[in-house]
Amino acid sequence: MRRRLVIVFFVPLLAILLCLGGATAWSATRSIQQAFYTEQLGDLGYFVTSARQALRSGSPAVIDAEAQRFREVYGIDVVVFDLSGGVWASGDREVGVLGEEEAARVGLALSGRRAEAPAPVFPWSAADSSLVEPVFDDGDVIGAVMVSADVAAPRTEMLRQIIVLSVVAVVSILLGVLLILQLSRWVLSPVRRLDDAMVAIERGAMDTRVAEDTGPPELRRMTRVFNGMADEIERVMTRQQEFALNASHELRNPLNALLLRVEHLATGLGEEWRDDVEETREEGRRMVRILETLLGLARGGRPETTVAEVDLDAVATRRVEAWREVAARRGILLRSTGRAAVLSITDRTIVESALDAVIDNAVKYSPAGSAIDVEATVVDDLCCVAVRDEGPGLTREEVAFATDRFWRSDETGDTPGSGLGLAIATDLLAVIGGRLSVEARDGGGLQVSLLIPVGGDS
Repeated sequence: MRRRLVIVFFVPLLAILLCLGGATAWSATRSIQQAFYTEQLGDLGYFVTSARQALRSGSPAVIDAEAQRFREVYGIDVVVFDLSGGVWASGDREVGVLGEEEAARVGLALSGRRAEAPAPVFPWSAADSSLVEPVFDDGDVIGAVMVSADVAAPRTEMLRQIIVLSVVAVVSILLGVLLILQLSRWVLSPVRRLDDAMVAIERGAMDTRVAEDTGPPELRRMTRVFNGMADEIERVMTRQQEFALNASHELRNPLNALLLRVEHLATGLGEEWRDDVEETREEGRRMVRILETLLGLARGGRPETTVAEVDLDAVATRRVEAWREVAARRGILLRSTGRAAVLSITDRTIVESALDAVIDNAVKYSPAGSAIDVEATVVDDLCCVAVRDEGPGLTREEVAFATDRFWRSDETGDTPGSGLGLAIATDLLAVIGGRLSVEARDGGGLQVSLLIPVGGDS
């Protein structure tokens, strides 16, 4: 995000600086060329007057002497041409063959054309600059004067201006980048702190808050909203934990009293009730373990687990036996179809609780006369306990929401339920490194699978 913000600010800044720098450099070089041209015109005007007098007198001596001194002092060459185009005076300097451009200028001057301003050129594209002016006498052209000057000095000045502007542009770009970085840091620092705070809250640090005194006003408002939301979440979580603690205290005593009454009643029953009494005792102890597991989830999100080798096929068979009578009262056949032991290093209580939630969901929504199959297998290096029912099922789109808390299908009608069964099973399996898979079966019904690592929590 910071990179995108820097690019958004930097690209327009660079474009503006390049446009302004280019325009300024062009204007500076044109000013230097204009000044150089103006000086040449001044020199040319002076020598046109002197050349007129010399051409009238027919003696080039005076103009030769002036041209020689001018060349020695200023390094500028002056050449006077007669009406025929021949060199009449050159300050004792031998004039070679004129180039095409210079010869054309001399021809134009002898025809009466005055010197024109040179076209704009880059400082490195010309070695010298020549201007030619006709010499008039009573309206008639009697000759021409050519002034040639080396452009090294203006070229050097142009390059100096360009270098200075380039340095200014580079420094401005660097300062702009620093400013953009500071601006992006100022803008994004609250966002970064919000992100860190959300990660901390996700990891359980519910008291994490973000300072509200930095960043733009819009982000400060978002920070205040986030802190308020975090306060509300912490308050709700605290109330839930308090409720869990109170429930622990309130449920343990009646449960222990119920187990004591079972033991008391067992003393007066005959041997034929021994299996039922033992089954009742086991269910009571399992309820205690489930209570401890759920309380652990309510307190810290990850309860203490007792990991051991568990035969998931045996667990499935026991839970089917426990739920068979409930299913039979609804006219549903509940059966275990496993054929071999399926071993996993995991927590038995968590697996039983998650499986109970899934079986309860299947029994609740299956129609009378249907069957529910529970089978433990190994699939792709995972232990799988699958519960298949023949209920109304879900659409492909609804399957994605089946494990969300409080979600219920529109087709469930008046069937009682809270929409928490599969969500609780999902949370329980996450504690032991497992997950819940929900699939719509062809022809109706659902297959809900408990996928558990073979070696326990990975």
